[in-house]
Amino acid sequence: MGRGRQKAKQTKVARALKYYSPETNYSALEQELTGHSHTDVVTDSRFGAESADDLERYDQRYNDWSDDR
Repeated sequence: MGRGRQKAKQTKVARALKYYSPETNYSALEQELTGHSHTDVVTDSRFGAESADDLERYDQRYNDWSDDR
């Protein structure tokens, strides 16, 4: 018995979504699709690229634990 009411509600929602057209912010869309914006500047040195010396020290420290001998 309740199927008619449920279907009517679904139809109403579907129609509202079909004809709803919000204003599109194309600059926000572009930033989201490119994954960054001009304000995404990393200033903390902890997140910078590691130098070759740092990587070499890391390799030397943990080679003893490696199973690839």
